[in-house]
Amino acid sequence: MELVEKRRAGAPRGFFAAEAAGLRWLRVDGGAQVVRVRQVDGESISVERVYPGTPTREVAARFGAELTVTHDAGAAGFGARPEGYDGDCFIGDAELPMPTTPLPNWGEFYARYRVLPYVEQAAQRRLIRNTAPFERVAERLINGEFDDAAPPARIHGDLWAGNVLFTAAAAVLIDPAAHGGHRVTDLAMLALFGCPHLETIYAAYEANSAHLPADWRSLIKLHQIHPLLVHVVLFGSGYTSQAEAAVKPYL
Repeated sequence: MELVEKRRAGAPRGFFAAEAAGLRWLRVDGGAQVVRVRQVDGESISVERVYPGTPTREVAARFGAELTVTHDAGAAGFGARPEGYDGDCFIGDAELPMPTTPLPNWGEFYARYRVLPYVEQAAQRRLIRNTAPFERVAERLINGEFDDAAPPARIHGDLWAGNVLFTAAAAVLIDPAAHGGHRVTDLAMLALFGCPHLETIYAAYEANSAHLPADWRSLIKLHQIHPLLVHVVLFGSGYTSQAEAAVKPYL
C-alpha cells in the first residue's frame, strides 16, 4: 500500500486533524468513495494513494448516485463540524478559517459565516469596491428567501473537480472542508471549474435524491459566491468580476 503525505511545518492547530475528521465523517456505507486516512499529526496527514484513470460516464453516474447517500447521512445543523471533532475547521490549503457555528437555517448560516466574512476581507484589501450587492443578497439569505425544507446535508464543502479523483472503478474524494451544509453547495462546486461528465453526475443525483429543490439549477451561482470570494481573497482581483456576476441574479 502506497501512501501520499502532506506536510506543513507550523500549520495552524487542528489543520490536519480537521481534514482527517472530515474524510472519516464522509465515509458512509453506500456513499461516495473517500480516500482512507492512515496517519495524522500536527504537521502532516498521510492517506492511501489513489491511482487515477480515465473518467467514464458509468463511473460518473455511480458517483452522482453515491453522493446523494453521503449527503443524506446528514449533519447536526448547517455549519456543524464533523462528528467527533471539536477543533477549528479550514477551507483549502491556504489555511483560511471556516466557521462552524451550527444554525437551524441554511440562508443565515451561509450569509453570516461564508459570504459576509469574505466580503469584508476582500473590501479591506480593496479587492471589492462595492460591497452593497453582496450585502443585499446576504440580507435576503438571512431573511430565509432561499431556504427550503431539506435537512442539513453531510457535504464535502470544497468539491471542485480537483478534489474528485476518477479511477477505473470509482470517483474518490480528497481534501474536504466537510461540514453540515446544503446539497447544492457541493453540486455548484463541481460546476465552478468544470468536472468530467458533469451532466451525467447531475442526472444521477437528481434521480436518486429526495431532497433536491426543484429549482436547484437556478441556485448554482448563489452557492458559488462563497468559493469565488475565497478565490478573491487568496488570488486577487482576477476573480472579483466572477464573484460580482454570481451575485447579480439574486439582487
